[in-house]
Amino acid sequence: MTPEPLTHTRARGLLILAAVLWSSGSVFMRLLSEPLGLGLDTPLLTPLQVAFYRGLFGGVLVLALVARSEMAFRPRMALMMVVFTVMSGLYLSALGRGPAANAIFLQNTAPLWVYVFAVLFLHEPASRRGWETVLLGAAGAVVIVAGNWPRDLPPAQQRTQTLILLMGLGSGITYAVVVLFLRTLREHSSAWLVALNLLGTAVTLGAFVLLNDGPAAFGAWVTAPTARQVGVLVVFGAVQMALPYWLFTRSLRAVPPQEAAIITLLEPLLNPVWAYLITPEKDTPNLWMFAGGGLILLALVWQYLPRRALAAKSTQMVADKPLE
Repeated sequence: MTPEPLTHTRARGLLILAAVLWSSGSVFMRLLSEPLGLGLDTPLLTPLQVAFYRGLFGGVLVLALVARSEMAFRPRMALMMVVFTVMSGLYLSALGRGPAANAIFLQNTAPLWVYVFAVLFLHEPASRRGWETVLLGAAGAVVIVAGNWPRDLPPAQQRTQTLILLMGLGSGITYAVVVLFLRTLREHSSAWLVALNLLGTAVTLGAFVLLNDGPAAFGAWVTAPTARQVGVLVVFGAVQMALPYWLFTRSLRAVPPQEAAIITLLEPLLNPVWAYLITPEKDTPNLWMFAGGGLILLALVWQYLPRRALAAKSTQMVADKPLE
């Protein structure tokens, strides 16, 4: 039987579901790091261990979507994988150690950095609307960082909180570099590139620990998770990476990329909500988060609002959403 064609309404539903699943990142990080009485925080896994296993399990599942004929490797893919590993480590570290809203909104400055880098280094044409988007988003990032800058804490806590903010901002910048790599590799299967980045995260982090700490420490690092934690990490890779990626790519058959980008802005809105519901003492947003996050989301909406003259070019930035 011929499969039923995907309707516009159903495709929108798939996009909403994909955004909800992407937003579950804070849920999994809190389950694995906070004392919620579930026994999943013992032993306490580092954000890099979580990134290792999320990349491993998510990458294997996404790889199942890739045809053998699509598996081609180019030298610059190796550098892309390293940058993606750095981005994942920074993002999950900021998400695990600090308020979820800060990490999520700061990482969502990535499209703004993409625009700046594309204009400065790829010599793509600039536009008034593009620079308006950058200024709005940059103002939002400044509000979050300045408003949450630790001023009245002991020196050790000041250093920790400052580092968390910088890791969130760094994750947005490195994510933008990954997107630029993806744009130069857009003749290759997007599923193949996502699988490479996820599996590359596991390989790169594993190699780093092995070379830096030695075989014994690497063995302890890899075998640290309990069976229950491994189960959660498998679901993390499947539910937060592989499944929403499949839903997103399927929905693009019936929904324009700009509309898809607007709908998936649900993800940065929902992510801090889930974290707040689990750990309100840690994830209650403050005024600076609301103000800065609102400016960043406004910038993204302004970026993705339909423009007839640029509609044909909108796929480049939107198609990279599943890499968060």
